[in-house]
Amino acid sequence: MALVAFPSAAHADPCTAPLPARGTVFSGVVRYVGDGDSLCIGPKGKPDRWVEVRLADFNAPELNERGGQQAKALLRQRAMGRQLVCTAGRRSYDRVVAACTRDGRAMGDELRRRGGTEGGR
Repeated sequence: MALVAFPSAAHADPCTAPLPARGTVFSGVVRYVGDGDSLCIGPKGKPDRWVEVRLADFNAPELNERGGQQAKALLRQRAMGRQLVCTAGRRSYDRVVAACTRDGRAMGDELRRRGGTEGGR
């Protein structure tokens, strides 16, 4: 009998760049959306330079929770392929928690304004 292992959702993303230090302002185009509050930004075709970000100002439901898939779709719609400017905060697992803006507007505010609901983490 063969066993097949699949990566967990937390490790399936392609983002592998070193994380910026707390307080660092960094920017890039959104290249990957992992769930409703996690994404990667960086240059096209260079995942080794993509920074994995957990949005500091929005707490989406987990993908397997009610509303999780919708939250991911909303973040993808509002951010994928667009430029974000972020300020690094603390680290959380293999990502940086950061406050990010798009066109001068906080992403969390944008998601809530577009009907995004927050989870209970």
